[in-house]
Amino acid sequence: MIILNGGSSAGKTGLVRCLQAVLPDPWLAFGVDDFVDALPPTLDGAPGGIEYGPDGEVTVGPRFRALEAAWTTGIVAMARAGARIVVDDVFLGGAASQGRWRAATEGVEVLWVGVRCAPEVAAAREIARGDRTPGMAAKQAGLVHQGVHYDLEVDTTRTESLDCARTVAARVR
Repeated sequence: MIILNGGSSAGKTGLVRCLQAVLPDPWLAFGVDDFVDALPPTLDGAPGGIEYGPDGEVTVGPRFRALEAAWTTGIVAMARAGARIVVDDVFLGGAASQGRWRAATEGVEVLWVGVRCAPEVAAAREIARGDRTPGMAAKQAGLVHQGVHYDLEVDTTRTESLDCARTVAARVR
């Protein structure tokens, strides 16, 4: 498995697409956005689920966490069954978020990749996307990396996704 962590609009999704193009074997891609999109409407923007503050703050509750644990277990089960998996995530809890993934992936080979991007560049991408709460990218740019340990870090501020993907691919066995 490859687990990418970075803030909103850091370039993770583009990096995943490029990884799928440059890695010699097929890799399945799963992102936290896929998980959030799969949530029932009763948990999106609701207490206990996932909530978005006007300043870009994202908070998650126990109902979200319970479903997230099931989602994580399912993804890891595919890896245990032999699928190559790349995950695009946002560790809102920093080290605690990584800890949940570490516990779930025990015994599975994982390449931990930090995806960094300067807050002002991520904020500009956020505006261009138009599908994020303003302020989310800048708020998450450093927050998601607090206490997280990586095997490799890439910075998409001025480096194209394809070049970052080649750097990551060089580390994959």
